[in-house]
Amino acid sequence: MRHIRRILPAVLTAAALVLAGCSLSAVETVTVPQGTTLEVRLVNRLSSDGNRAGDTFLATVERPVVVNGKVVIPAGAEVTGRVTRAVESGKLKQRAELWVTLEQVELRGKTYAIRTSTTGHKEGSKAKRDILFIGGGAGAGAAIGGAAGGGSGALIGAAIGAGAGTVGAMMTGERDIVFPPETLLRFRLQEAVPLPVADEAKKR
Repeated sequence: MRHIRRILPAVLTAAALVLAGCSLSAVETVTVPQGTTLEVRLVNRLSSDGNRAGDTFLATVERPVVVNGKVVIPAGAEVTGRVTRAVESGKLKQRAELWVTLEQVELRGKTYAIRTSTTGHKEGSKAKRDILFIGGGAGAGAAIGGAAGGGSGALIGAAIGAGAGTVGAMMTGERDIVFPPETLLRFRLQEAVPLPVADEAKKR
């Protein structure tokens, strides 16, 4: 009886470790292929005159990323991005530019590195200064009037497939580019990345 009492704690500890290992191995991993579209909504305001290359920003995933019927990146997941280029209007007669990319996504309390395309805009003609515009890959689209500080929810992104892409930006009266909070940005994965399947494993 004493012998059993002595070994019981060790047995229980071993059992707990086995169960923990099973729990960890039960987390399924799926590879999200290169070229997958990520649509995110900005948390921060970004601008060509207020940001510099290297600045980071936060956004949330707008649409879930589904691979083989399984939700890998759920809507609402937090992503971290970085400004790759920001040029203030008027400096050395350069046109304003603002370009960003995504670098990390948070899933199940852990952060995973990702590499995406760069999305942004360069100042165009003066006629487009105060217009928030959305255009297709073939140039078709609607123009929506929008002065600086107005109209959130604009979709901005590089062309993705024939006619599926969108480009846009909000230009201020000083010709600087502003992406207000809640602006939607589209990116493409530049490399395939293995990620854990979300708790909501099946697309509903």
